[in-house]
Amino acid sequence: MKRINSVIIPVVLILLLNSCAAVYQCGDPKPLKQPAMGKRLKAVVTERDKLCSDLASKQKENAGLKSNLTDETNKNKDLTAQFTDLQGRYKSLSTLSLSQTDKLSRDLAAKSEELNAKEKLLSDRERTLDEMKKIIARQDSLTNSLNNILRNALLGFNSDELSVEIKNGKVYVSMSDKLLFKSGSSTVEEKGKEALNLLAGVLNKNTDIDILVEGHTDNVPIKTSVYKDNWDLSVVRATSIVRILTIDYKIAPTRLTASGKGEFFPKADNETNEGRAKNRRTEIILSPKLDELMKLLKV
Repeated sequence: MKRINSVIIPVVLILLLNSCAAVYQCGDPKPLKQPAMGKRLKAVVTERDKLCSDLASKQKENAGLKSNLTDETNKNKDLTAQFTDLQGRYKSLSTLSLSQTDKLSRDLAAKSEELNAKEKLLSDRERTLDEMKKIIARQDSLTNSLNNILRNALLGFNSDELSVEIKNGKVYVSMSDKLLFKSGSSTVEEKGKEALNLLAGVLNKNTDIDILVEGHTDNVPIKTSVYKDNWDLSVVRATSIVRILTIDYKIAPTRLTASGKGEFFPKADNETNEGRAKNRRTEIILSPKLDELMKLLKV
């Protein structure tokens, strides 16, 4: 029934509007004086006025919705543009971040490799240092043992003839001219040969010892036609002792070195007779072989 009325009422309104000029249209001002209408017509007009009012309200509401739609559409466009911009920034930042991360990873790997290499080098050096300490300790032990053996072997000689001491990790056997040579001569005396014999007995039992023979003189110029100067004399004296040790007492020549220092390394003051006597000496310097240590140093 309601559907039938919704169809009939508009039709009736159209007929009335077309047939009765006195009835005003939607949107027109309401006339002050209205023609006489029947009850039914009046109800229709009232219904028409209500529909007109509803239509105006809906049109206004529709216009507001259109305006809101336009605003929202513009906002949506702005948001879409902002979203697109943010997507671009995010992609750019992501690419940059990945690049930086990759670079940092490579740098970290390089630093880690460098650190491992340094740690290995440090470990190798510490191991080498430990080995060197052990070698030096063995050499010190050998030097001390050799010093004690020589002291016991050479007990029969006076201190002004012969002395044994350790200096700089080496054993120094210092023999005076009083024991070895006559003044201005390079021929070894019999008592000196006895000392060399005892020394050779110890050295032949300790083959890991290198032997340096150094001749020393005082500063008094030599008065002989055989030698040019004190330096010449000191060298020949050292060579004489080397020959005795190698030929008479069979010490391997490869272990021996002869050296003449002349007057240039005095042990005491040359201004006194006692000082000059101390300076006229032959030093036999014994040092453990450094082969193991030198191998480590070359590593």
